[in-house]
Amino acid sequence: MSNIDDDRLRSPADGAQDDIYADNGSIRAEFLALVGAAVADRDILFLRNHVVNLHESELGDLLESIQPDQRRALVKLLGHEFDLTALTEVDEAIRLEIVDQMPNEQIAAAIGELDSDDAVYILEDLDQEDRDDILAQLPFTERVRLRRALDYPESSAGRRMQTEFVAVPPFWTVGQTIDYMREEEDLPENFTEIFVIDPTFKLMGIVALDKILRTKRQVKIEAIMGETNYPIPADMDQEEAAQLFEQYDLLSAAVVDDNGRLVGVLTIDDVVDVIQEEAEEDIMRLGGVGDEELSDTVLATSRSRVPWLLVNLLTAFLAATVIALFEATIEQIVALAVLMPIVAGMGGNAASQTMTVTVRALATRDIDIHNAARIIRREAGVGLLNGALFGVLIGVVAGLWFQDVNIGGIIATAMLINMMAAALAGITIPLILDKVGVDPAVASAVFVTTVTDVTGFFAFLGLATWWFAIS
Repeated sequence: MSNIDDDRLRSPADGAQDDIYADNGSIRAEFLALVGAAVADRDILFLRNHVVNLHESELGDLLESIQPDQRRALVKLLGHEFDLTALTEVDEAIRLEIVDQMPNEQIAAAIGELDSDDAVYILEDLDQEDRDDILAQLPFTERVRLRRALDYPESSAGRRMQTEFVAVPPFWTVGQTIDYMREEEDLPENFTEIFVIDPTFKLMGIVALDKILRTKRQVKIEAIMGETNYPIPADMDQEEAAQLFEQYDLLSAAVVDDNGRLVGVLTIDDVVDVIQEEAEEDIMRLGGVGDEELSDTVLATSRSRVPWLLVNLLTAFLAATVIALFEATIEQIVALAVLMPIVAGMGGNAASQTMTVTVRALATRDIDIHNAARIIRREAGVGLLNGALFGVLIGVVAGLWFQDVNIGGIIATAMLINMMAAALAGITIPLILDKVGVDPAVASAVFVTTVTDVTGFFAFLGLATWWFAIS
């Protein structure tokens, strides 16, 4: 059996979170070694003392840090004591690996203890056959709630919502409402607002919990209810819902169906996850790596990257074709071959800066038809200023390097042209793609890089050909 010093390694549930995390935020190597030893020795006592009571996010970090064989053995050893909520904190590949080894009966029992939003998050990745089998083992009311949430589109507010909420009729008194919350067992563990509904479940208003506590018992709910805080359609994209939370500083919001009936509630903890996921998705797509995760296999990772690398290869041939047009000039003036990557590279980096800002502004809706022209003018000005600055700098360096003022002037002019083109491409291409319904985070990089490479090479080599032809 593994020999553990409990005074040296206490459970985070006892307020010792720092005991499992190193200063850099990763799981301590010592703790990982102890968990590995406990798994190998089947030391259930250690696992119950130091793993079972971990917060779901900490357990998720642990699952992602240990080896796959240790992960499978750990889940098997914990059995029904394994916190299924931790699966909402890990990569999809790890989540599927774990649920695949668990019997449906165990998953159904654990699902019944989860909040509906966490349950949906786990169920939506399962095969239809397994999902139906698990749902069939749940109580009727809970099964209906989960099926309704799963029927909404992926990445919609309906998929993210929690179907447990507190709703009362307007004619109830504050006292009745308080008694209901004390006596009713089927209520969410945490909530800050009470929704007011009519007999058909249509949303009428909302009452903050603190207002309930400050009002006398005999006062009716309709007298203190306020307007609903921006109810969210169930089929609204989760990113749009997150923007409403950000714009209006919401803690929670009612989710309604097409008829205005209350079907769930979206809470800030879920929205924080959405914001993080969407930001990660934009960054990954800008790099052309799709939905790649750290736990993916070599083959899966390679497969996700190949398409965009292939597109980049095709556009590289386009840039090479431009270079081939000026082959004779390059043979006569070797300095051009040395310097032309500088022009293209600087243009590409400048375009990436503008493109990143634009794509993020589109995602957060900070740029629209009303301010697009002003921002385009601003970026053109930035391109002109930076182009002039770096054009003069590289022109002086190139002129001194090759002892030729003509080379310096040509590359300075080409740098100015390409930096201007980079700035305009970096903002207009994402705007155009967004306008035609194509995700700018996915497709912008390829087009912008092509523009800067082709423009840079054509400007530099074209100017050189023209200048030395008339000289």
